[in-house]
Amino acid sequence: MPGRIDGGIGPEVVDQEHIRAALGVVGEVDIAAETERRIGFLADYLEQAGASGYVLGISGGVDSTVAGRLASTACARTGRSFTAVRLPYGVQGDEADATAAVDFIEPTSTLTVDIKPAVDALHEATGSPDVPPEVADFVKGNVKARQRMVVQYAVAGRLGALVVGTDHAAEAVMGFFTKYGDGAFDVGPLQGLTKAQVRAVGRELGAPADLVEKVPTADLEELRPALPDEVAYGVTYAEIDAYLMGEDVGDRARSVIEDAYRRTAHKRRLPPGP
Repeated sequence: MPGRIDGGIGPEVVDQEHIRAALGVVGEVDIAAETERRIGFLADYLEQAGASGYVLGISGGVDSTVAGRLASTACARTGRSFTAVRLPYGVQGDEADATAAVDFIEPTSTLTVDIKPAVDALHEATGSPDVPPEVADFVKGNVKARQRMVVQYAVAGRLGALVVGTDHAAEAVMGFFTKYGDGAFDVGPLQGLTKAQVRAVGRELGAPADLVEKVPTADLEELRPALPDEVAYGVTYAEIDAYLMGEDVGDRARSVIEDAYRRTAHKRRLPPGP
């Protein structure tokens, strides 16, 4: 039985068909043609916006690797610049993956900004001994994500460039992004794709296999470092992708996915007003 949510601009039906439509899931596609379509979109968008290029934070995961290569290719076609921004919190454990991703993306320029001093200062200034450690750690993780976006917009502002996002349908349906952090961007070249399709686009682009198949993790929490996305979700990407493709995934997976979609509705909408 479909449920409803009210995100401040009227009720929204919550069932498989409506969720797929709301997220713009592309369904079955020719990956080569879809890859070219998205590069073309990014190139056209740059021309229309009159921007100098694109900016993206590169983590070493498949999403930023694929989004970065799409954007870098579009910039090369239009004679504009692509700036890769490295945003470690201190020393990144998988720095080798991030370096390999940047090498594959072939940016016009690369900038590294350590977000640790800014994050730690803010975390310390707003801390309270009454907050449970796991809550404080979760909040600090969101500060990390938001600080990374602050840096990207600072760089883009100086360059007259646009910030690229890495959100795709599998993360969007679960609300697995930080509001005003990695959920804030100017253009999202992966939107509407399942996780498997993001990987397929990566293979089409020639991305290193170890980056394409890497276990996804937001790696924002210090009490649960490198926590795999699927553990945080309680369902697998295979189940999420199957749901997004209109397949039957069973009652438990369906319930987890649709409950996550309801709970995170506010992340996918503009803030409500009276």
